[in-house]
Amino acid sequence: MRKLENSELDRLDVAGFKKAEKNPIIIVLDNIRSLNNIGSVFRTADAFLVKKVFLCGITATPPHKDIRKTALGATESVEWEYRQNTLELVPELKRQGARTIAVEQAENATMLNDFNVGNNETVALIFGNEVKGVSQEVVSACDLVLEIPQFGTKHSLNISVSAGVVVWDIWAKLRASKTKKP
Repeated sequence: MRKLENSELDRLDVAGFKKAEKNPIIIVLDNIRSLNNIGSVFRTADAFLVKKVFLCGITATPPHKDIRKTALGATESVEWEYRQNTLELVPELKRQGARTIAVEQAENATMLNDFNVGNNETVALIFGNEVKGVSQEVVSACDLVLEIPQFGTKHSLNISVSAGVVVWDIWAKLRASKTKKP
């Protein structure tokens, strides 16, 4: 087996990405402190043709050298917008037809492996602060809480890892629903 060169990967350029049909996934970053985490989430959003990223509260915005360092150009391809208040954004996303989902550990949370997404259903995934998580007010305002099952000694995953796991899982489920034959 031979590793492929970047030129052999047949990736979109920025203009091609902007024209491409996006997956019905929105990412909301609620008060994320780490600029590297923000950049990593942008790379995940680019990898899976995410519709949009919302940066809320204290979450830094591009251009910033530390975001750029991990985003590797994804801030140029992925549509993003800054909002001061996540709690005000949630009902707006609902009015636009998105199912709002806090990714958090909470009572009666749905485990990611048990979660089903409708074909072309838009989901807005809200990821919270590295220490405090998604605020209780935002959790209460969401349609659903989604939890990543964990089996070791640690209580949580890094925000960028969580985003990668959840976005990939939902992307895979959307893709599977499109390829199922009636």
